[in-house]
This record gives sequence, C-alpha cells and structure tokens, in this order.
Amino acid sequence: MKSHTYILTIAGHDPSGGAGLTSDVKTFEAHGLYGLSVCTAITIQNDTNFKECIWVEKDLIIAQIKTLFDRFTINVVKIGIVKNWKTLAVLIDVLHALNANVKIILDPVIKATAGFDFHTTENQDILNTIWQKCYLITPNYDEIQMLYPDKNIEDTIAHIASKTNVYLKGGHRTDKKGTDELYHSGIVMVNIVPHVKTVYNKHGSGCVLSSALASQICLGLPLDEAAVASKIYIERFLNSSQSLLGVHNKI
Repeated sequence: MKSHTYILTIAGHDPSGGAGLTSDVKTFEAHGLYGLSVCTAITIQNDTNFKECIWVEKDLIIAQIKTLFDRFTINVVKIGIVKNWKTLAVLIDVLHALNANVKIILDPVIKATAGFDFHTTENQDILNTIWQKCYLITPNYDEIQMLYPDKNIEDTIAHIASKTNVYLKGGHRTDKKGTDELYHSGIVMVNIVPHVKTVYNKHGSGCVLSSALASQICLGLPLDEAAVASKIYIERFLNSSQSLLGVHNKI
C-alpha cells in the first residue's frame, strides 16, 4: 500500500466549503496529498455573506496540533486566519518545537471580502519574528499594504522579503490585474503572469492559491516552479464553474 504524504492546514472553518480549512484540504487532496486540519475559528458565512467569527481558544488549537504531530510526519503547514499576531507567534513556535525543519506557508488573512477584520496591525514589533520563522507568506495587494501602514508598498515588500519569501497575489491590484510576484533570496522578483483569461471570480480563491503553493512545496518543487504550477492550478479553479464556489480537479 502506498504511504500517504501528509500536509496540515491551520485555519478557520467555512460552512460553505469555499474557503478556510475545508477548501485547503480539497486543494491538498487534488495534489495527491493527505490533508490534515486544525480549526482556529468557527465562522458563520456562506459564499456571499460573512456574519460572525467565533475564535477557538489557543490551548485547544495547540492540543489539536500536538495530537496530529504525535501520529503523523508533517513537514509543511499552511496557516490561515488566527485570532491575533501574538497567538500566531505562539503557534509557529509550537510547530518548530515539534519539527525543527517544518516549512510554514502563512496566508496573513487580515480582512474578509465582506469586511470582517481578523487582524489589527497595532502590534507590529512581533511581525519581524513571525516572518523569520515562516518559509513563505502569501498576502494579496490589500493585505500587504495593511501590514505596515507607515510604509509604501515597495518598502513593505523589501522589508518582508529581507526576512522570508513572499508570494504577492495580484488579484486585487489595479495595474496588471492577476499578475503575481514572487520575492525570494532577499529581493529577487519573478513575475507570475496569467496563462489564461480568468472569467469567473471565486469565494476563497486566496486560500486555494496559498494551499496550492503549500502543496507544491510539500511535493518537493523548487519555489519558482511551485509558484508557476500554483498559478496554473488557481486559474483552472477560477474557471471551473460559473458560480462563486469552484471545483478542485486533480492535477
């Protein structure tokens, strides 16, 4: 029997299955991986309306994580919404204590499309420590500008890219819409341009792209190749249906 390759998402639960940990697991399994999940929040939402977020207590999140690491070999972890930066920093330290070589892909979800705020940016001192302990962060254009309100976007990118790899999602940009940028090795930038014309928007597309990146990294692809493969995956997902809920087809 073929053994599984495990990958973990730490994220919120979206009842519609379009975003959060359910969507992450769908993405993982479309890549041939076995998706594990730890819940950080129960959300009351569907694909068009976000109503409420009930946070899971930090100790319960940690207990979920430790129980999975007791049983499974986990080398890549994708993190989505977490209550605050302080809690996130604790979770990252727990992950590194359980596996010193774990690669963390952080999708810093700050605001839902419907307007719900997940993070404030008041405690910026902790951010540098978080970046340094992650392998890759995947903000969109709106999110990266919220991280350091006193910096322009170019300075923010340069600052974060000096500490970790950055995949900047381009769906919210006003120029070259849909063109993503990968910053690695300090400040080497690679444009990840659209391959096909995207027709349909999707609820949770940011989660899916970050999870696709985590999947490709888990499969052993170099970061540049993982970025291109993930771009192709998200484009197929965006065009998989006319509704706001996409279909995850195996690669």
